[in-house]
Amino acid sequence: MWKVLLVEDEVFVRESVREIISWEELGFTVIGESGNGTEALAMIIQDAPDLVLTDIVMPGMDGLELLKQTRQAGLKTKFVMLTCMGEFEYVRRAMEYGASNYILKLSMSVNSLRDTLRKVSAELGAYTETQTETNHHEVAPPASELTSTPASLTVSSAPPSETDLPFTPVREPIVKHPEISKIIEYIGQHYDQDITVKSMSRYVMMGENYVSALFKKKTGHTLIHYLHGVRMEKAAEYLRETDLPVQEIGYRVGFGSDNYFIKIFKRWTGCTPSQYRHRS
Repeated sequence: MWKVLLVEDEVFVRESVREIISWEELGFTVIGESGNGTEALAMIIQDAPDLVLTDIVMPGMDGLELLKQTRQAGLKTKFVMLTCMGEFEYVRRAMEYGASNYILKLSMSVNSLRDTLRKVSAELGAYTETQTETNHHEVAPPASELTSTPASLTVSSAPPSETDLPFTPVREPIVKHPEISKIIEYIGQHYDQDITVKSMSRYVMMGENYVSALFKKKTGHTLIHYLHGVRMEKAAEYLRETDLPVQEIGYRVGFGSDNYFIKIFKRWTGCTPSQYRHRS
C-alpha cells in the first residue's frame, strides 16, 4: 500500500476527500491528516509518505512551501495540489517543484480523484522498479577502495593494518547520497558523543524509518553497526597505544557504561579489551 497524508485547513474539504475514495482499492492507505503546513512537514519527515494531497493556500506555511521544504529535505514524496480558481500561478510553481498533478476543489469528483491516484500509483511503481533495477546492476567498487583508510578515520600516527586487529574494520563507505554522506562524516567526527538513529534523522531532517532503511541500502550496514565499528577501531587504537583504563577508553569512544563497552568490544573481537591489550 502507498502511504498518503492529507493536508487541508478546511476540515469539511479534508473529510470529503477522505470519504469519497475507497483508498485501499486503489492501493493507498491514509496514514494521517493535518490542517497546516508546519505540522504536515514534521509528519512528512517522520513518516515519509509516498503521496501528499495538499491544499495550496493555507495560513502559515502554504502547500507550495511545504512541497519546497520536502524537496530540500531530500524526500521524493509525490504531491498532488488542491486548488481553487485563480490560483494557477501557485499551480505553475508547484509543477516546477515536481508536483504530479493538481485538482480543482470546486469541481473535484470521485472520477477525477481516482484518475489522479491511478496516475500517481503508476509513477510510484515505475520509480520503485527503476530503483530496484539500478541497485541490482550497481557495480561494486574495487576492493582497494573498500579497504583504503578514509580521511575522517586517520590519526597522526600510522593507522593499524587489518592484521593488527582481531576484526575487520568498518571502512567509511563511498556513497553519493548527500544526507547519508553527512551522517557518515558526523559519525567520523563525533563518535564519542551520544549518537542514535533518532538524533541522526533529526540532523538530516528525515524520518527515522526512512534514514534507517536508506543508510542500510547505501552502505550495507545498519547505522548503529557502522557506529560501533568506528568506535571499536578507535578503542583498539587506544588499547594499543595508551595505558588508559578500559573504563576511560570506553568513555572516550562514546560508551557511558564500561560493561556495555566491554560487551560490544567482545562481540566484535572475540576478546575483552584487557585481553586485546595484552595481545598487542
